[in-house]
Amino acid sequence: MRIVVAPDKFKGSLEAPDVAASLAAGIRSADPSAEVVVLPVADGGEGTLEAAVGAGFTAHAVTVTGPVGEPLGAQFALRGTTAVVEMALASGLAALPVDEHGQPVLDAPGATSRGTGELVRAALDAGATRVVLGVGGSACTDGGAGLLQALGARLLDADGEELGRGGAALARLARVDLTGLDPRLTGTEVVLAADVDHPLLGERGAAAVFGPQKGASPEQVRELDAALTVLRDRLADALGGRARDAAEAAGAGAAGGVGFAALAVLGARRRPGVEVVLEFVGLAERLTGADLVITGEGSLDEQSLGGKTPLGVLGTARSAGVPAVAVCGRTTLEPRLLREAGFLRTYALTDLEPDPRTCMREAGRLLEDVGARLVRELPGLLAGQHPGPQAADRAPGPTAAGDGARQGTA
Repeated sequence: MRIVVAPDKFKGSLEAPDVAASLAAGIRSADPSAEVVVLPVADGGEGTLEAAVGAGFTAHAVTVTGPVGEPLGAQFALRGTTAVVEMALASGLAALPVDEHGQPVLDAPGATSRGTGELVRAALDAGATRVVLGVGGSACTDGGAGLLQALGARLLDADGEELGRGGAALARLARVDLTGLDPRLTGTEVVLAADVDHPLLGERGAAAVFGPQKGASPEQVRELDAALTVLRDRLADALGGRARDAAEAAGAGAAGGVGFAALAVLGARRRPGVEVVLEFVGLAERLTGADLVITGEGSLDEQSLGGKTPLGVLGTARSAGVPAVAVCGRTTLEPRLLREAGFLRTYALTDLEPDPRTCMREAGRLLEDVGARLVRELPGLLAGQHPGPQAADRAPGPTAAGDGARQGTA
């Protein structure tokens, strides 16, 4: 029996490699002869670098500028001439300093994407000619200004002085000088791995939709949107209509507007994050000869059906003719929706342990139990039977492993 285990993280509980390892341990305990292929995946946001390393990329450590200007250790991954840059590691909410209670100190007006640009530059130094830029979970709303500055662009005020960090500073932007932009970028393919389809500006823009999650007050949201408008206009002065078109394109609002900078200046091509990740981890190839694929994430909900990791894995599995099972901390979806989506069965940890805190704290043990149970039930499942009540056939449980941190941040 060959089983491919390809889950995303259970956010707030376990990272994807730990989820996959726990499921694999449970499978092997029930069937020591099973061939288990462990392939943790991601949707282009947090966890993308780990997925790349698990697929044979090599991690390279770099010291970059953190989201509020402090030195920060981060990494990019390289395989051949393809680099993977995970923005969250350099410019994400998780990279912010924390207060005495362990909570991130948010700085919506002042946070910068500069560290992400420094990772891209380091990847170019290492020989990359293709950069996969995974965005999500960002702390900044600077329209990618910091990223561009790190790559050699100059953002100048009316006195010809370089702007400081953060989106709010863009209100004083008078001119963008792109003459110093790293020339290697002209020969570099940039892939913007982003599920977010929001434009840069307006009520669906980067500031309005995602600014509050980064600590922006209603007044700061208005100020940031106005400042991003200035950035768009000054880049239009430098690039013409291309910048205005990029500002309206799907994905321009991703990562606080980093999507806009990538599309307008770096010539990036946007693709769904999970599609890009599944491609570079080689899921389709690893499914050859498989009897089953197991996927999942902390909270299996409406966002999941909108194109998150489980649906991406399911789509690849269906193309390969391999049945798929989902495992989650909890699900809020009706059984009919899960079956119609194509999952053979769904297992929720809340059906084993209804207490949310215990469920999150002991997710590893519970996932091992699920892995073992799944193997015991697999013959009946593959024969079209459903022994016992399916997890998804009961009412959705309370918040559990991974649900508490469904950020939806960009």
